[in-house]
Amino acid sequence: MTQRRPTRRSVPSNTPPRRATRPDISVCIVNWNCRSLLQACLRSLRAKKQGVRLEVVVVDNGSTDGAADLVERRFPRVRLIRNADNRGFARANNQAAQAARGRYLFFLNNDTVVPPGTLRRLLDYAQTHPEAGLIGPRLRDPTGRAQVSYRKRPTVSALLHRTCLLRWTGLFRRAYRRYRGRGEDQITTRPAEVLMGAALLVRRRLFFEVGGWDEGFTFGGEDIDLCTRIGRIRAIVYHPEVEVLHHGRASSRRHAGYAYTHTLVGITHYLRKSGTPLPALWLYKAVLMLDAPLQAVDHAGQYLWRRLRGQHTKAGKSLLVLRSLGHFLTHGLVALWRA
Repeated sequence: MTQRRPTRRSVPSNTPPRRATRPDISVCIVNWNCRSLLQACLRSLRAKKQGVRLEVVVVDNGSTDGAADLVERRFPRVRLIRNADNRGFARANNQAAQAARGRYLFFLNNDTVVPPGTLRRLLDYAQTHPEAGLIGPRLRDPTGRAQVSYRKRPTVSALLHRTCLLRWTGLFRRAYRRYRGRGEDQITTRPAEVLMGAALLVRRRLFFEVGGWDEGFTFGGEDIDLCTRIGRIRAIVYHPEVEVLHHGRASSRRHAGYAYTHTLVGITHYLRKSGTPLPALWLYKAVLMLDAPLQAVDHAGQYLWRRLRGQHTKAGKSLLVLRSLGHFLTHGLVALWRA
């Protein structure tokens, strides 16, 4: 006698499918040839360590150091997006945000380490302060020293003070000090104009409401622009009770010419976009163009002097600046005047 096999009960067609629990926070990381730093960052982003429902999205901008393969092999839970080339910081962050499912987006540099419980504390603050549109923690370097984590919006006068051509005159020193926020309270949660883009928490809906990152920026100035647009409708909050370790320019030093050139161009683009009068903008561009050769001569002298005195570390820093200036003079002047 043939035994009948038990039939499986079919699910009624009107039963809704089970939906995966939505993450509280989606961490969005852009990477370009920073394999070891990215690995340390991802190790710190464990859901159990952070105390939130968490997803991590990494957009790799065509790295050639094996970073994308490392993510795929060692961090299988991380959502990886591979770009064939370097599409810039803003565009890649928008890719990550589009792929993210979290109620909040946490834009994070790849040269950071997030201490346990950091995201839980940021989320708690955001939920109890809905008026806060963008929240930034305090940044510390690996030695424990606090970094500049927020600033005022830049002005032409403040930026002109930084040039060799004008710094010695003392012109615009007050504007520069105001821009840097020197003498201000760094340990109290407070409103800010601009947060450093290394670590930023924003509600996903608000991010898309303001249009996301402006892809007219390649690298540099995009965090100022995002803070400005969100700041028109919500508060920008510096929250130093929460801290993130930030190596600071570790990635930029590996691509010094690219970072230096695009930062100058990006800030110039921001000045134009924010309504800086054309005569002031042209003056700023002209001073930058004239200042670069002066800086090159100055740093060349520093490099030679430091080499003669055996100060090899300091000499290396001077050489890095020289290479950055060389890249700007050979590749950046046209982009600067177009910005």
